[in-house]
Amino acid sequence: MSRPSVTVLDYGSGNLRSAQRALEHVGAQVTVTADRSAAAECDGLVVPGVGAFAACMEGFEQVGGPQIVGRRLAGGRPVLGICVGMQIMFARGVEFGVEADGCGEWPGAVTRLDAPVLPHMGWNTVQAPDGSVLFDGIGADERFYFVHSYAAQNWELGEDSSSPIAAAKLTWATHGSRFLAAVENGALSATQFHPEKSGDVGLALLANWCGGLS
Repeated sequence: MSRPSVTVLDYGSGNLRSAQRALEHVGAQVTVTADRSAAAECDGLVVPGVGAFAACMEGFEQVGGPQIVGRRLAGGRPVLGICVGMQIMFARGVEFGVEADGCGEWPGAVTRLDAPVLPHMGWNTVQAPDGSVLFDGIGADERFYFVHSYAAQNWELGEDSSSPIAAAKLTWATHGSRFLAAVENGALSATQFHPEKSGDVGLALLANWCGGLS
């Protein structure tokens, strides 16, 4: 079986090398680059991200990230966002009272968690839905590694609508308040936690994602 080609998009934000190593560990052929052609043509595109929403979005726009992601999704080609790389897929982020536009692939806002201790840093369980591809074979008691103070805390179209966006598979976690830990929506998937820092269970999740690449 041929190894799937994966591009980790380098736009100045993210744990690029740790993501590369984890993906290579599960059998992917990985390139870390800002090259638009590589990002468009690979089997799977990974969008990492750490830091502030607005700063990540600025760097993402500078490499043509929204256009790359939009074209890939229009053709049904897989994209995986990680941490702030998940957050910028939403319509907007609000930090310190300042609102910044995101990619708008999903409606809604990324806002500050209502928790006694921030950032949410460390290991936490998640509640994955039936039929999840990312969490296939992963037990409900397994823990993933989080580092964040902001998250998407609502799925604005609800979970019962006939809309393809609303029909997404949603995984939740709780730290003070409930928030989205992962979303699987057709070709676009994302995790608020860092699978590349989550040990064997994170590698299992990345292997599940890579298994869906052609």
